[in-house]
Amino acid sequence: MAVDGRSLRASVLPRLRRALTFWRRSIQARVVVGTLVLSSVVVSAVGWLLLQQTRDGVLRHRVDVVLGEVDAEVADAQRRLAAASGTEVNVSRQQRDLIDPVIERGDSRGYYVVLSGPARSDGSLGEGGAISSGGLDTSSIPPNLEAHFDGINQPTAWTFGRIVHSEDGVETSEPGVVVGSQVQLPADGETYTVYFLFPLDEEQETLDLVTRALLTAAGLLIFLVAATAWLVTRQVVTPVRMARKTAERLAAGRLQERMRVTGEDDLARLAYSFNQMATNLQRQIRQLEELSWVQRRFVSDVSHELRTPLTTVRMAADVLHEARDEFDPVTARAAELLQDELDRFEGLLVDLLEISRFDARVAVLETEDANLVDLAHRVVDACRPMAESRGVPVRVIAPQGAVRAEVDVRRVERILRNLVNNAIDHAEPNNPHQPVEVRLAGDDHSAAVTVRDHGVGLAPGEAAMVFNRFWRSDPARTRISGGTGLGLAISLEDAHLHGGWLQAWGRPHGGAQFRLTVPRYAGNMLSHSPLTLAPADALTLEAARTVDVETQALGAGTPTLATDEAVSEQSARSTDEHGGVR
Repeated sequence: MAVDGRSLRASVLPRLRRALTFWRRSIQARVVVGTLVLSSVVVSAVGWLLLQQTRDGVLRHRVDVVLGEVDAEVADAQRRLAAASGTEVNVSRQQRDLIDPVIERGDSRGYYVVLSGPARSDGSLGEGGAISSGGLDTSSIPPNLEAHFDGINQPTAWTFGRIVHSEDGVETSEPGVVVGSQVQLPADGETYTVYFLFPLDEEQETLDLVTRALLTAAGLLIFLVAATAWLVTRQVVTPVRMARKTAERLAAGRLQERMRVTGEDDLARLAYSFNQMATNLQRQIRQLEELSWVQRRFVSDVSHELRTPLTTVRMAADVLHEARDEFDPVTARAAELLQDELDRFEGLLVDLLEISRFDARVAVLETEDANLVDLAHRVVDACRPMAESRGVPVRVIAPQGAVRAEVDVRRVERILRNLVNNAIDHAEPNNPHQPVEVRLAGDDHSAAVTVRDHGVGLAPGEAAMVFNRFWRSDPARTRISGGTGLGLAISLEDAHLHGGWLQAWGRPHGGAQFRLTVPRYAGNMLSHSPLTLAPADALTLEAARTVDVETQALGAGTPTLATDEAVSEQSARSTDEHGGVR
């Protein structure tokens, strides 16, 4: 049974989800179903009221006819009794003369008759018995109506009930109206009650016919209302769906897509306005593309054109730099500064050319299976002279085995070099207890490298800005490495080219950490990173910093800094896997 229950859920739940999804997404379905439900309620209420009024009218008319017929029968019986009172003195004979003609007319007209005698102790017909139409069960007379005629001189009364009778041995029950009236027999002077039982089979057939007609009309009406609602909503929803599809095509880059304008109504005006908006957006996007192309072209052309004069200047500067010992101290220093700035200028031109290739989308990967641990050691060894000059230790933390991934070695080395140089440049100098840490980890799906420093850190909101071109957190601060301001921007593009992530975490005066994550195999999609974005000591630093700031805030009355840092830290942790800059 449990297996059957699971299989039933497995077959029903997907259908239920699809139905719920269709219900949430389809305005037309909700409008049609809502209209159908509302119209069903209204039609049902109106139909019930009409049926009740019809039933009451039919029954009222039938009761009026029955009462008139009963009055006529009773009057005729009293005339016959009055005419025979002088000659007939036998009670039984007079009872038969009273009731037999009525029973005969009842048989021909379709109603039943019961003559109930006065209550006597011996139970004879004249003393409490009853004469009735053939096949009628006298229990069909309602007890409340019998109780009404316990006394004499009671007015005619009627009520509804069930008439039970048998024919050919088959007992049937049908609704009917029972009317009672009293007559006095001259033979014994006793008061007898005559009950007339009129079946309501014809009225029931009429009501059944009316009910079927109402149900048929209600069904057709509800169907017509639903069809009308479907057609009306289709006329309204179809242009909206066309607008949605056109907007999706525009978002996909097909800027020439437009809506078809038909008519002059509000929907046509909506389509016209939508097309005007699309045309304006297309014009502005084209203008921006042209401006961007001109800008990229200008950067590329300038970078290329400057290479020739820069080569000439470089040759002259090399000559001056080699002969600087023969110059006076001022000229020698000028030759050294010229050499350093030319190196920086050449680096800027190389970076500008690389950025122009990214902008033109002509950058390509040359992947190979590489050990990222070897790349990290190679980069750290290359950056060690600058680290030693600042007194900043650099440490590589890697697993025992290799951390392999299919990458473009040149581009990954450039990313790591930029991150390590940036960490050394911002680390606290001459502090052997706070080294720059390069940590590596990998799994079957991805590989990651983090570079951690304990320097000035990043303010809230700067983690996304560090990858902007030529951005600096403190423009007045002097860079030791003499960077161009394009290193992290190029690194981000290199990471994107691998289908990877490059993210930043930082806190004011708590240092920063950058994380590079690349897929294990080229072309795969990333879903996680083997290393967390926030460093392991982030919570400890946050607790210590919060206590320190709150202690200061007790005297200064400004406890907001602790809250801001906690929010910054929480934001950094919440973007570990899917947030940050990618």
